Amino acid sequence: MSTSSAAVQRTGVALALLAVTQFVLVLDASIMNVALPSIQRGLDFPQDDLSWVSNAYTLAFGGFLLLGGRSADLFGPRRLFVFGMVLFTVASLLGGLAQTPFWLVAARAAQGLGAALVSPAALALLMIIFPAGPGRNKALGVFAAMSGVGGAAGAILGGVLTEWIGWQAVLFVNVPVGLAAVLLAPSLLPGVRAVAQSRSTDLAGAITVTLGLGLLVYTVINANTVGWASANTLLLGGLSIVLLAGFFVVETKAAEPLIPLRIFRQPMLRGANITAIALTAASFPYFFFLTLYMQQVLGFSPMQSGLGQLPVAVALAVTANLTAKVVARIGFRNTLALGLLVIGAGQFWFAALRAPGEGGGFLIDVLGPSVLTGVGSGLAFVGVIIAATALAPPEEAGLASGLINTTQQIGGAVGLAVLVAVATSGTNAAVADGRTGPGEAIVDGFSVALLTAGGVAVVGAVLALLLLKMPTAPAAPAHEPAAATDAADENQEGRSAR
Repeated sequence: MSTSSAAVQRTGVALALLAVTQFVLVLDASIMNVALPSIQRGLDFPQDDLSWVSNAYTLAFGGFLLLGGRSADLFGPRRLFVFGMVLFTVASLLGGLAQTPFWLVAARAAQGLGAALVSPAALALLMIIFPAGPGRNKALGVFAAMSGVGGAAGAILGGVLTEWIGWQAVLFVNVPVGLAAVLLAPSLLPGVRAVAQSRSTDLAGAITVTLGLGLLVYTVINANTVGWASANTLLLGGLSIVLLAGFFVVETKAAEPLIPLRIFRQPMLRGANITAIALTAASFPYFFFLTLYMQQVLGFSPMQSGLGQLPVAVALAVTANLTAKVVARIGFRNTLALGLLVIGAGQFWFAALRAPGEGGGFLIDVLGPSVLTGVGSGLAFVGVIIAATALAPPEEAGLASGLINTTQQIGGAVGLAVLVAVATSGTNAAVADGRTGPGEAIVDGFSVALLTAGGVAVVGAVLALLLLKMPTAPAAPAHEPAAATDAADENQEGRSAR
């Protein structure tokens, strides 16, 4: 085998390792949902506290992502990748052995912390392995595809493992994957040195942003239980805003800030992160409403509803792998905007869903919207990752990765909480109007929420076109002068990616 062939094979195996790792991290955000009833019975979990099995992971994952991204720059992405995977694997093992509700929730929080360290490190390693251009775009397509498939596969795998083995299996399944990743990482992933000039960790910045983001996500999630206008929501929401404002004050005074505020002067990165909030707010809740519609309205079993998500997963995976060719033709800004418009079309279509007594069913109400949403997501998620990382210098690659991951997590959490509140309001209004037939009120609530999601997707497309404008004379990063030069405008970026 020639040296070049061996190098190509090595990068392919490294990409497979990073993609499978990302798949598992995203999978764990959804795999527990189907297992919750079994967990409740097995651990005598109080009904009111059961949501913390999922929320503990989401809060830790979203809250610590920025710290994980900056740590990748400070200590080296491979080192952080291995450390985070060890933490994630041990936490998964302990979670499967849990004997009490608190034990399980603590293990899930530790899993989320491990995931927050691994995810930005994995994306930073991908950008190091693949130089800017068509190779990186294809790799990002694979990475994004595994992220999307992980969300859909969680429902399928969770149903199968819970039904055949038990709820513990949804945690134990992470252990062999995590061990394999830890053992393979030293030989497959580049051992680049830490590129940040200082090992200062900006502890004050890390504490304020982590607490602020974590409290914000918790407030939004909890608002559906205690009420959006309740004193609890207003107090905690206000406190989260104070903490986040304090974080920006800390960053202006820190010698080595967690997030150098100059990074927000980059219009491409700033626009990509703003658009990413709209993207995930519109697309992430789709899986939630799809699962509930199939189980609560169509009467599907957990396993059947999981299998019912295959169309969106397959469409997303196939499209994401082909998106590099679309980017080469029309540029990543137009690719992202197109993806958001297709997502919006899928949400508007799904909003026409009906109860079984009104002729509703999987083939008519689910299949078509799922394919559209999957295709749009494949285009949009690859486009937004390219936009967010295209001009990142090597010393800020982990930070750029952590930022885009954070905005996606926050956008998804906030979007889901808001749309659930919209759906609940729509359902209550339907009941008040006398629509109390099987599934009718629920369907009415879902329809209003999905129309809202479609509108958010359209707004996101407009934001992409307005905000993602390449600088006319960008400074060329030292490691990739050609990449910055090629990115001078959308047309030139499209030609260089071919």
